[in-house]
Amino acid sequence: MKFTVTAARDLAERVLAALGHDATDAVLIADHLIDCELRGLAYGGLARAISIAERIARTGDRRRAIRVLHETPVSARLDGGDQLGYLVAHRATQIATGKAEATGIAVVGASDTWYTGMLSYYAEIAAARGLVSVIASNASPWVAPHGATEGRFGTNPICFGFPSADEPVIWDVGTSAIIHAEVTLARRLGQLLPADVAFDAEGQPTRDPGAALAGAFAAWGGHKGSGLGIVVQLLGIMAGSPPIPPELAGFGFVIITMRPDLMGSADDFRANVSAYAKGVRTARPVDGGAPVRMPFDRSRAERQRRRAADAIEIPDEICRQLNDIVARQPAGVNS
Repeated sequence: MKFTVTAARDLAERVLAALGHDATDAVLIADHLIDCELRGLAYGGLARAISIAERIARTGDRRRAIRVLHETPVSARLDGGDQLGYLVAHRATQIATGKAEATGIAVVGASDTWYTGMLSYYAEIAAARGLVSVIASNASPWVAPHGATEGRFGTNPICFGFPSADEPVIWDVGTSAIIHAEVTLARRLGQLLPADVAFDAEGQPTRDPGAALAGAFAAWGGHKGSGLGIVVQLLGIMAGSPPIPPELAGFGFVIITMRPDLMGSADDFRANVSAYAKGVRTARPVDGGAPVRMPFDRSRAERQRRRAADAIEIPDEICRQLNDIVARQPAGVNS
């Protein structure tokens, strides 16, 4: 089904309101989901709202207020209160950017959260304020270390963001061969997974998303990606997560933000980032290949294209489930 961007955002906000989020939080979460849709990352878009509803149905609403547990001029640690990571990570990013603007550098960690979303979303916030960022988030043990078939770390994204004289440079990558949300969406739509990205509960390769969710995903990039996934898991532990978080709970999030002028002219740094990006994009491509891209170029171009077209395509089955969530909201409830 085709939606305008405004209509898709309205649907997301209505679903989140039905799940008990107030208007401010619903707008913030919906913005993140719609940004995924605009960037062509449908698995992290409106379909994610269904997963949020399923998690709340499974555990009940256990939300507490997000609290600052420890704070210094350059750091803070948050208790996420079992709130959605979209809200917790956004709060952590706001604190980290404010502290870095004041002191030059900041590190903020958060724990007891889940579903942090795209780390690039937060890196764009930092870059818009002229800050370099390093961000990591761990998760439930869905991914097997290289050479294993049982999960021991999460899909564990890590992200770096750099302001420039024009468009920021952002690199955001998960450390698993396939993202949990991709597998979940494939199961909803009755689709098979690519080969060699997952194991079933007996440790055998599988393309069945249900079997993969009961088993484990492969690490991205062999032993190198596996090592990076382990590093992200340890950073999440530093933020307060347990060594192996339970299913969709207890995630850890870390963001480090830095002013470029800690080491020289901020204007020179931004100009040099832009110059380097130009140098990469003008590198000679392989025979018959497309022009070379910088990280985030594809996402940025797709976002612009979909905004210009004012159109987002949502699978009919996903629309049906979203509307069912709204319809289940008790009469007279206005969250």
